[in-house]
Amino acid sequence: MALGLFRVCLVVVTAIINHPLLFPRENATVPENEEEIIRKMQAHQEKLQLEQLRLEEEVARLAAEKEALERVEEEGQQQNESRTAWDLWSTLCMILFLVIEVWRQDHQDAPSPECLGGDEDELPGLEGAPLRGLTLPNKGTLDHFYERCIRGATADAARTREFVEGFVDDLLEALRSLCNRDTDMEVEDFIGVDSMYENWQVDRPLLCDLFVPFMPPEPYHFHAELCCSRHPVPLDRQGYGRIKVVRADEDPLGCICDKTKLGEDMLCLLHGKKSLARPGSEVETLLCARGAPYLDAMQVMKWFQTALTRAWHRIAHKYEFDLAFGQLDSPGSLKIRFRSGKFMPFNLIPVIQCDDSDLYFVSHLPREPSGDAPASSTDWLLSFAVYERQFLRMTSKALPEGACHLSCLQIASFLLSKQSRLTGPSGLSNYHLKTALLHLLVSRRPADWEAGQLDARLHELLRFLEKSLLEKKLHHFFIGNRKVPNAMGLPEAVRRAEPLNLFRPFVLQRSLYRKTVDSFYEMLKNAPVLISEYSLHIPSDHASLPPKAVVL
Repeated sequence: MALGLFRVCLVVVTAIINHPLLFPRENATVPENEEEIIRKMQAHQEKLQLEQLRLEEEVARLAAEKEALERVEEEGQQQNESRTAWDLWSTLCMILFLVIEVWRQDHQDAPSPECLGGDEDELPGLEGAPLRGLTLPNKGTLDHFYERCIRGATADAARTREFVEGFVDDLLEALRSLCNRDTDMEVEDFIGVDSMYENWQVDRPLLCDLFVPFMPPEPYHFHAELCCSRHPVPLDRQGYGRIKVVRADEDPLGCICDKTKLGEDMLCLLHGKKSLARPGSEVETLLCARGAPYLDAMQVMKWFQTALTRAWHRIAHKYEFDLAFGQLDSPGSLKIRFRSGKFMPFNLIPVIQCDDSDLYFVSHLPREPSGDAPASSTDWLLSFAVYERQFLRMTSKALPEGACHLSCLQIASFLLSKQSRLTGPSGLSNYHLKTALLHLLVSRRPADWEAGQLDARLHELLRFLEKSLLEKKLHHFFIGNRKVPNAMGLPEAVRRAEPLNLFRPFVLQRSLYRKTVDSFYEMLKNAPVLISEYSLHIPSDHASLPPKAVVL
């Protein structure tokens, strides 16, 4: 009973305490706040999930970039390893090639020092070269042929030179009288070159080659630029040079005053105001390339032809013959036509002297090839014709009386000329024959050129040419040849230059090379028949010179 009463009292007390009116509760709005908190928590959870996704994507991207970088590094290492291996292999191949080339030159070229690339101090006999088993006429037949067919041309050559020189003197004097000394070129005296002035001309008709040097009017002068003085020299520019037209008050290398704008208060100490404002002169306008101060070979050819035509019209009334241009591609190729129908050709070649040497720039000289055609009209061919004449004259003084060196060249030139008429021209020219002879002259003792050695030296000359053709290598005698005597006075740039291979076109043109080799052996095959035939019967083309023209 007491326990039940206690429980009732406890319930009543609990109800009173929890009555809202007696003790109002502070968290009566908890249900509403809980819903807002839940919404905020859900929104925050969504933000956290989005941030987590973004972070996961960023981590994945960074991992992908790291993997890509590692892959690129691995590929780069592999490429470097392969490149290193390839460079090593290339180096080994180059070393092997150089070793083989050195061995070939030392062991294969050593027994044949007649090759131009070898030493020319000692030149043993060339008995090993068979010339394909072809034989040349014996000494007696060669002597008879030379006496009957070639020696007689010497007197004709002297008469021809005398007549041509007299006429050219008169022609150039008329040209000078027509020139204005203030604006026109100054023409100097001619210089005789090539076979007619070296006493080995045999081909008919006899042809005189005359250099005509010219100089610009004051205040201009020519500044020569040799291609061989620069290193390295392109293969197609070897043997050429350029000529710069420079005023006397200018630096040949150029002044910056004509390349930059000076201030109003600044003055060039070299030129001054008048020099900077000068108009273009007739020399620069007519003879130089467009937009460049270099002499244009084509413009000079046109000027020279025009000047010769005017000079001939001035003196034509004095002569009983006509004068005409022979070849369109050569400016000074002239031909005298007599009333009898006969003619006499000669060449007047405009040239420019290289500094104070005997080296000349020529605009066009087809009989002295040096390789490929010039790439530009401002490229001028270097001619050593004056040096060649001087070298032959100097060498002849040291040789025995009646030496056979020119006789060998004459016979070889005769055979080449006749073969060219039979099968057409080839890549071999008289200049190649003369170059081979010049190399042999510095290789043989003077006693080896006695008159009695004509057959041996001719055989040696032809075998020398055969080896040069087979190797496609015939070096220019003067360019880069340290064997040339110092007394010749060659420019130092020419002596130190790389040797020029005159047979370089054969390396690039296989058809020309094959034709030249075939023509060479065909010439050797026909040599005995030609020499025997011309020894017995002198053809009409070796008849005497036409009578001398009358000067009125």
